[in-house]
Amino acid sequence: MDALHEKKKALEEYLRGLGSLAVAYSAGVDSTFLLAAAHEALGEKVLAVTARSVLCPARETEEAEAFCRVRGIEHIVLNYDALAVPGVKGNPPDRCYLCKKALFGEVLEAARERGIEHVAEGSNADDEGDYRPGMKAVAELGILSPLREVRLTKEEIRALSRQMGLDTWDKPSMACLASRFVYGETLTPEKLQMVARAEQKLRDWGFSQMRVRVHGDLARVEVLPEEFARLIVHAEELDEYLRGLGFAYAALDLAGYKTGSMNRTL
Repeated sequence: MDALHEKKKALEEYLRGLGSLAVAYSAGVDSTFLLAAAHEALGEKVLAVTARSVLCPARETEEAEAFCRVRGIEHIVLNYDALAVPGVKGNPPDRCYLCKKALFGEVLEAARERGIEHVAEGSNADDEGDYRPGMKAVAELGILSPLREVRLTKEEIRALSRQMGLDTWDKPSMACLASRFVYGETLTPEKLQMVARAEQKLRDWGFSQMRVRVHGDLARVEVLPEEFARLIVHAEELDEYLRGLGFAYAALDLAGYKTGSMNRTL
């Protein structure tokens, strides 16, 4: 616990030294913790910037707006047309790089217009172990990663979030909806909405950490292995619901929920 508090102290000192900061805020576990810590350290010199996009469920933007409103944090929402960014719609392996480069370019511009010195994003120390081309864009644009800087892991961020009274401390990990599709499959607003609605149905049934991955007209459902039996109870209803969305087939992934499972083919 002492080591955890030392990391928190190091983060506070790092943030205070920035003077002013714009946080790319998605309402997820990491960015919420970073924003809250930055607000504690810098007060009114913090700006939250959220992108409204077809790549993110609408509820995430709503949660971001509510959090900033309650905390009194200045917040702007950018209407970001990710599918208009050259290359993104085709969903290549470097899609995240292309998307993040364009998005963070807009965040930087918004920050500069308001006299904010720095821009930060919420990746943590654990994020360095997976295929994440978006990190290249972060480095190229000079975007700061304070949580990685002080080596905070996801588990530690959850623990500190709980201590700070943040409701997101046990929020399931989220990811861009484009990550549900096989690389090379064309992304459309309709397909992304199908995934959002499919996952919302599972969320309504109480499944927290899950994904609905898309392989053409097949929906591959990932839930935690310990929740397989509970999912089977809903199997017939889920199959009918998914077919109603436009999928021809539904399958349960026997490996269970895995972060970045689409990267196996790379």
